[in-house]
Amino acid sequence: MTQSLTAPPRELLTRPPTAAPRRGEHARRLVRNSLVALLLVIEVAPLLWLLLSSFKTQSEFVNDPAWSLPKSWDFTNYTEAWTTGNVALYIGNSLLATVPSLVLIILLGVAAGFALEVMVWRGRHQVLLVFLVGIMVPSQMILLPLFRVYFQTGLSGTLAPLIITYTAAGLPLTVFMMATFFRSIPREVFEAATLDGASILKAFWQIAFPMVRNAVFTVGLVQFFFIWNDLLISLTFTTNDDLRTIQVGLLNFTGQYGETAYGPLFAAISINVVGALVLYLLINQRIIKGLTAGAVKG
Repeated sequence: MTQSLTAPPRELLTRPPTAAPRRGEHARRLVRNSLVALLLVIEVAPLLWLLLSSFKTQSEFVNDPAWSLPKSWDFTNYTEAWTTGNVALYIGNSLLATVPSLVLIILLGVAAGFALEVMVWRGRHQVLLVFLVGIMVPSQMILLPLFRVYFQTGLSGTLAPLIITYTAAGLPLTVFMMATFFRSIPREVFEAATLDGASILKAFWQIAFPMVRNAVFTVGLVQFFFIWNDLLISLTFTTNDDLRTIQVGLLNFTGQYGETAYGPLFAAISINVVGALVLYLLINQRIIKGLTAGAVKG
């Protein structure tokens, strides 16, 4: 009995813990870091190659290997792309088509999501299904009828067809996503606002909209990249060269006989990509918060 209560031998207390768990944890950490580094290389390498290629001359594109570095750091390609290539005009047209479309999509989509999820009225579930059906309709199917309607109404030759089409194409997904985000907000919040005498408009603008602002940033960025990177709709409805957006304008760097001015083209693509990347980096934290906002019901 006395022997069982004595302290364990000193060598047992000073024995180092087994190294097997540490080696396993170190191996898992090494694999994880290697995968992250591989993904980083896959993402960064094409952007770096694009940026370096924008400084090459036409002869370097034709004669040197694709992975070779530029021989000089001359900004002539950027100057030519911005002036002769009309990149400034195309970016301005893209902004004139994107900003109004984005504002309409956000306002109408958030309001519709609030009406379909928070407000109680007969037939709201059927209306939500109609919006879901709109997600399944390919935009290629409606281009020809829309072109005829825009031509007959005299809207051709302006940016109005782009704004209308982008708004209509972006609303179904926006309404569905915003309804999902509103579903995560406790209904007691709106019930308390109603008991305090808040109208439905006040509850929407002062309570609902601020609570889903991170989700609005997420949806807005998704729709922004859809509109900004669109080529098919813009190419169909912009019949005037002065109304071309940046994606359609990049086609101008191909000559009449198929010869491509690679230097100015890569410079124009770099301007387009870097601008969108900077915008994403500025609001990426809000996007992450918005992506997780509708995952758990509060």
